[in-house]
Order: sequence, then C-alpha cells, then structure tokens
Amino acid sequence: MRDYNANTPTNDAIHLVVPADLAGLRLDQALAKLLPEYSRSRLQEWVTGEQVLLDGKPAIPRQKVWGGEQLNVLPQIHPADRTHQAEDIPLDIVHEDEALIVINKPVGLVAHPGSGNWQGTLLNALLHHAPQLENVPRAGIVHRLDKDTSGLLVVAKTLIAQTHLVRQLQARSVKREYLALVHGEVGYGGCVDEPIGRHPTNRVKMAVTVTGKPAVTHFRVEETFPSCTLLRCSLETGRTHQIRVHMAWLGHPLVGDSVYRTGAQRCVPELRELLNQFPRQALHATRLALEHPTTSERMEWHAPMPDDMQTLLEEIREALDDCE
Repeated sequence: MRDYNANTPTNDAIHLVVPADLAGLRLDQALAKLLPEYSRSRLQEWVTGEQVLLDGKPAIPRQKVWGGEQLNVLPQIHPADRTHQAEDIPLDIVHEDEALIVINKPVGLVAHPGSGNWQGTLLNALLHHAPQLENVPRAGIVHRLDKDTSGLLVVAKTLIAQTHLVRQLQARSVKREYLALVHGEVGYGGCVDEPIGRHPTNRVKMAVTVTGKPAVTHFRVEETFPSCTLLRCSLETGRTHQIRVHMAWLGHPLVGDSVYRTGAQRCVPELRELLNQFPRQALHATRLALEHPTTSERMEWHAPMPDDMQTLLEEIREALDDCE
C-alpha cells in the first residue's frame, strides 16, 4: 500500500507499508520492487543517506523485511547538486509539460558547468526557467550536446521522468538523428560499429579503441558535393563525441572540427576557403523521438538546420554554380 501519487513533488515524503508477499527480501530489494520508477542507485543513495526510515529508524540496505513494516522515504538530492546558480538565459523551448522539456540548444551553449564554464550553461538557464529542477540531479539533463553542436535535447522535470528517460537511453529506444557536413565525397550509407573510449595519449579527445565502450552510428547520404557530403546520422548509443569520432575514423571528419580533423583535407579550390573557415563542427541534432515518461505516448520533435549551416550549404551551392 502506498500513500503516494506520481504527480507528487519529488521532495515530498513517500509512505509505504511493506506487503506480505515481499517477506524475506532485503530492504534494498523490496524498495526496488515498491518504487520501480526510481533507479536502484538512487534508492541506494537514499538508504545510505538515512533518507529511508523503517519503522521510524534509519534503514540498513541488507536488513530483511517481513511484511507490515512502515517505510518512509524522504527523496532529496545531494547538497553538491544544489551549488549551481539560476541564471536568466533565454531558452528555445520546443515542448514542455509536467514531465519533460525539449530544447533546441544553440551553438555556444555548454550543457553542464565544468572546468572553464562554471556559469552561463544550460543547467543555469534551466534552474531559472523551472526552479523545481533544483530537486532533480543535474537539473534533469539526461544527455548532452557538445558546446558547438546545435539541436534537440530532452530534460526531465522530475526524478521519476529522469529515471524513465535514462532507462530508455540505456535500452536504445530514444531515437536521435543529426545532420553532419563531412569532408570528402561519401557515396554510400552504412553503419560504424566501433567502440569509443578516451584517447590513449590525448586525454581531452576520444578515439576508436578496443578498450572503449560499444558505439554504433548509422549514416546515410543527404546531399553530395565535390569535397564534402551532407549526412544524416542516427545514434544507437550516446558516447562522448560519437559522430565526430566515428566520421573521422571513416576518413571523413566533420567540417569545422578542429579536434578530430587531422591534416589538410583534399578539396576543390572553389570550396577550400568556405570549408576551412567554418568556425565549429558542422553538426546539428535535428530529430528526437522517445516514449513520454508519464503517458507512454511515442513523441517526436524536429529542429531545422541552424542559420550558419544553412548559409554554408547555400554558399557551397552558389560557389559550385559559379564555376560551371
């Protein structure tokens, strides 16, 4: 029996009575069955943080329950997650409801505070837009886009929604498509299934490496030009810099990618200046599809290519027309 509603704010107490059919289970196992909407790691944090009371006393993860015990769960996030400040930074919100926010992130906006970017991030903006996100780790951010990658990302507004979305990402049921302009003429579609991990010598880069984690990128050709190709890439996994690393591994690094483009790229003279001077990796998250964490409805959003990439493509077409 639960005195709890899924729409209750996540910092409210959850009152439970252990049912008889869970008799003999460890407390942590019983909690996982009683509160499946929260991750096991989150429940473990609450137990070790003495935020779970069993008959009025702090619970112990491995103690057994026998049915009829009173459980009080006091969901709170770690104080370290409350140190970031809200900032009034405009957001391009594509969709928002009680469970999630879908944002079209502009180029130049860092997702999460870190070294060199402690302010002015998406997280700071989210705390201003929806102050209740203070009660959700990382202000609900469940996946990220690089600073200089534009496009769609989803943010969870509750702990339950965050757990649901993380599980979808782990199950590879969240669909993400990107538009990427790469060097070279790619005449085919395909799939890169190569593990990605930290670069063995340059720790700020990622690389295809046998010790890395599984990474799968599908790609197909949208438009081909002399010296460059517009690709539509879809991700099964979400490794750091995944598309950038996989395309470079194929020998087709992204236009404007100063990190993974090594050496001079072969290019027709008409396009050399345009391609070499583009100031960021030409990558945009254009499509996002997932199951809504509350309604279970399959939802999908699209974001058009940003102005700088559209302008680059128009200039490429014009330069090629002029030389015919």
